[in-house]
Amino acid sequence: MSSVPSKIYLLSSSFKEGVVHLPMIEFSLVKTMIDFSQCDLLMFTSKQAVKSAELLDPDWKKKPCLAIGDATAKEIVTLGGEVVYQSEESYGKALSNAIKQKFSDQKILYLRPKEVSFDAKDFLAQRGITLEEAVIYETSCIRYAKEKQPPPKSFIIFTSPSTVHCFLKNFEWDESYTAVVIGDVTGKHLPEHISYKVADKQTIDACIEKAGEILLDSNPE
Repeated sequence: MSSVPSKIYLLSSSFKEGVVHLPMIEFSLVKTMIDFSQCDLLMFTSKQAVKSAELLDPDWKKKPCLAIGDATAKEIVTLGGEVVYQSEESYGKALSNAIKQKFSDQKILYLRPKEVSFDAKDFLAQRGITLEEAVIYETSCIRYAKEKQPPPKSFIIFTSPSTVHCFLKNFEWDESYTAVVIGDVTGKHLPEHISYKVADKQTIDACIEKAGEILLDSNPE
């Protein structure tokens, strides 16, 4: 007889059926307005940045947008914006390379969080391209009581470097956990002693699918 299935814990703020919702990050606006007058394009690297722009000034939709990842692009379209280029890889470096090749003559405004894992402005500056930035939101860790720690043999889905930081700030890592990450960049933020599995695509749904596959393999009956 197979053992009781382990639970899958999703650390993102996005709600998904069939998993335990344990968001690690909360968001807050740090600007009261955005000046769009000097830019041709907007650059978004997260769907939270799109949501924050909508709260600050719905006129962002009047500008064409560059996006990283499916989730960001979908949020732009859902809120009525236009995506003129979407990076297939969910990394700032990939989108920055595309800017250098396709949009070097455009004035781009990067609407970003306070902390980023990749310095796109510096990367482009070294290649002679000026990227204007506006920090519009910041993140902070949600604090949990120890009783909220996932039980042994749980699957923990990390969707960003920040979720790694906040989870380990709240809880001790149990060696029986299985870590599933949305991409290699997130995985590299885990301590060296923690092994992890990478989702086949850089989406939350793919992370859940990966965790489900591993769970099924470990409980074949």
